[in-house]
Amino acid sequence: MPSARLPAHIGQAFEYLGGVTGASIDELKLIASFLLSYPLAGVLKRIPDAKPYQKNLFIISVSLFYLVGLFDLWSGIRTLLISSVGAYAIAAYVDGPLMPWIGFIFVMGHMSVSHVYRQFANAPDKVDITGAQMVLAMKLTAFCWNVHDGRLPEKDLADMQKERALRQLPSLLDFAGYVLFFPSLFAGPSFDYIDYQRWIETTMFEVPVGMDPSKVAPTRKRRKIPRSGRPASWKAVAGLIWIFLFLKFSGWYNSDLVLSDQYMQYGFLRRVWILEMLGFSTRLKYYGVWSLTEGACILSGLGYKGIDAKTGRVQWNRLQNVNPWGIESAQNTRAYLENWNMNTNNWLRNYMYLRVTPKGKKPGFRASLATFTTSAFWHGFYPGYYLSFVLAAFLQTIAKNFRRHVRPFFLTPDGQRPTPYKRYYDIISYLVTQLAFCFTTAPFVLLTMPDSLLVWTRVYFYAIIGVVASMAFFASPAKSWLTQRLNKRNHPMIKRSASQETIGAPLMGLPNDPGRDIDEAIREVREEVEARTRRGTNVIMPTGQDLKVAVEEKLGKKI
Repeated sequence: MPSARLPAHIGQAFEYLGGVTGASIDELKLIASFLLSYPLAGVLKRIPDAKPYQKNLFIISVSLFYLVGLFDLWSGIRTLLISSVGAYAIAAYVDGPLMPWIGFIFVMGHMSVSHVYRQFANAPDKVDITGAQMVLAMKLTAFCWNVHDGRLPEKDLADMQKERALRQLPSLLDFAGYVLFFPSLFAGPSFDYIDYQRWIETTMFEVPVGMDPSKVAPTRKRRKIPRSGRPASWKAVAGLIWIFLFLKFSGWYNSDLVLSDQYMQYGFLRRVWILEMLGFSTRLKYYGVWSLTEGACILSGLGYKGIDAKTGRVQWNRLQNVNPWGIESAQNTRAYLENWNMNTNNWLRNYMYLRVTPKGKKPGFRASLATFTTSAFWHGFYPGYYLSFVLAAFLQTIAKNFRRHVRPFFLTPDGQRPTPYKRYYDIISYLVTQLAFCFTTAPFVLLTMPDSLLVWTRVYFYAIIGVVASMAFFASPAKSWLTQRLNKRNHPMIKRSASQETIGAPLMGLPNDPGRDIDEAIREVREEVEARTRRGTNVIMPTGQDLKVAVEEKLGKKI
C-alpha cells in the first residue's frame, strides 16, 4: 500500500526504492527528510535576519510537515508537546536548586515511556517519535540547567555556565523553534538554547574586534550568515556515500547472519571477522545519518564555529557528532569513544558529570556512576545496551592500566619520543581495541539478552576472557614488578603522567574512577618504599603533604 499521508505516486516510489535497496519505507522517508532539509535550510538562511519570528514559523512548519506529512505521527506531536511544555513550565515556575533535577526527572521519565512502548512494539525498521524525543531530552534538560544558572550570581558559575546561562526565559515562539529545529529533529545533533539564540539573533556571526578584514568570512547580500554551501555539500556527499556503503555492507553482514546456523560453519577467525564487519556496517548507518543532518545544520548557519585564528579559515564543526576516521583508526578506548556521538558526550559531561559534584570538589565515583546510569537510561531498556556498557567500562579500566604501565616501555625514558618498537605496540593496540569493541558493541546491535549471549558464545567470549585475564594480571604482583621496572628505567628522567583514560569526564557515561587512581598511586608508593627497605635503604612511608606530593607525581597532575 502507498505510504500514509503521501500522494499515491510518491508512496509507490518509496515502495519501489525499498524493493531495490532492501530498506524499509520509513527508513527511506527518513533519508528523504534529511535530504529535503538541505534546500529548506537554504530557504531558512535567506529569510531576513531582521525577522526572526519568520524563521521560527518556517522551522515549526517544516517540522510539522515531517511529523505528520511524512510519518503520520500525530501522537508524536503530542509527545513532543508534553515534554516541551512540561520542561518550559518547570523552568518558569519552579525556583531553587531542585528545579533542573525536577525537569530532568520529568523529561527522562516521559521519554522512558516511549522507550518501553518501542521495545514492546519490536519494530526497529519503523520510525516512531523515540529518536526525536531522545534528541529533545538532551535539549530540554540542558535548557533547565541553563535557566537555573541564569538565576545564580555570576561569581558562583564556572566559565561554561556563564557562557550558556539564560538570564530570562525565551518567548514561546523562540522556544518552539529551538525544540522543533527541523535539520536535527529526528537524529540530532543536539545543542543548547544559547546556540540557537545566538544563531537566530545572528550575534553568532559578529566579527571580533581587531580581526583582519581579509579573514572575515564571506557573506551574500546583507546576510550576516557566512556562505556555507560548500562545507554543507561535502557533508551531504559524505553522508550519501556512507548510506550507500551501509546498504551494501548490511546486506552482507547483519544480525541474521551471526544468529544463523551458517555462521557456525565458518572457522573462529572468520566468525570474529564477521562480527567486526557487523559493527562496521552498523556504524556506517550512523556515519551517514549524522553527516547528513550536520550538513543541513551547516547550510542553515548553525554549524558555524568562528574563524580559526591561525589559518583564517571558517570553522563549521560546532555540531559535529562523529569523526569516522577517529573511530576506525582508534588505538585505545578513549580515542574510540570520544569520536562517537560527540554531542551526547558533551551533554553527559556538562549536565550530569559536573552537576552532581559539590562546588569546590573534584568529580569522583558518584559523578561517574550517575553519568553511567544516565547514559544507559537515555539509550533505553534493551538488555543489550547494558551488556555493552558494563563490558565497555571494564575495557576502559584495562586500557588505562596498559597505557600507564606498559606503553611507557615503548617510549624513550623522557617520554618524548617513540622507540623503534613503538610501531608494533601501536599495531597491537589498534587490533586489540577494534576487536574488543566489535565484541562489546554486538549486544548494542542485537539488543536482546538471548541473541547477545548466543553470539558471544559463538566466539567463545574472547573479549570477556581477555578482560578477566587482564584484570587478574594487574591485580597480581606483576603490576608492582612493572612499576618497579618502569621507575628504574625512567628515573630520574621523567615523572609518569596520567593516562588519557583517567583524564576528563567519562565518555558515553562509561565511568572513570579518580578515587581508584589515587588509591592505586598510594599503593604504588607503599610498594616502592617496601622494595627500597628490603634493599637496605632507610626510608619510611610518606604522610601528609609528602604523601600528597608523591601521589601527584604518580598521577602527573594536582589533586
